[in-house]
Amino acid sequence: MSDRKIPLTAKVAVTAFLAVLVPVYLHAYGPTNFLWFCDASLILTVAGMWLESPILVSMCAVGILLPQCLWLADFGVNLLGFHFLNLTSYMFDPALPLFTRAISLFHGWLPMLLVWLLFRLGYDRRALPAWTVVATGLGFICYLFTPPAGAHPANPNVPININYLYGFNDRQPQHWINQNLYVILWLGVLWLAAFLPTHMVLCKIFASKTQPR
Repeated sequence: MSDRKIPLTAKVAVTAFLAVLVPVYLHAYGPTNFLWFCDASLILTVAGMWLESPILVSMCAVGILLPQCLWLADFGVNLLGFHFLNLTSYMFDPALPLFTRAISLFHGWLPMLLVWLLFRLGYDRRALPAWTVVATGLGFICYLFTPPAGAHPANPNVPININYLYGFNDRQPQHWINQNLYVILWLGVLWLAAFLPTHMVLCKIFASKTQPR
């Protein structure tokens, strides 16, 4: 018990939340919803908590800390009745059950949980290449096997344009560049603008608790 870095109560609480979220999301959105970087990160975070794995927790932090800050900003702006990035419009869609939308508030507390876990476990520098592999794999799976922007699946709640691989307009794919090239460029932009800066900041903040170089 004295060697445990993460309290058992925290592990059980987050696992219980995931046990509720998974069937609700499967019913509402279908299995492809878990290909979103944020949803995949939630699952990896729970695994990382039980394993007390710095690499799993660090990967999730690299991947979603900055994007989830944008999610929070967009949600706040929407609460005030304005529009920003249109990342959280589904949170105000009356066609979705309120409970389903309430569960999605994990986007707000997951970043704080990850930072707390990093203080407990330390930051693993291998997170950047590891998350790069995961994000690239998820990106190409989404691109090859999930509906593009502008699609009209039988279930209107099935996610389209997952991880914004077709641009930021869900009504139609972007048209300003070849779509195959766009996917590669978009993943590159995410790496340069989100993953790499987050990695550098976390290395500095957790310098005294950084894991293998």
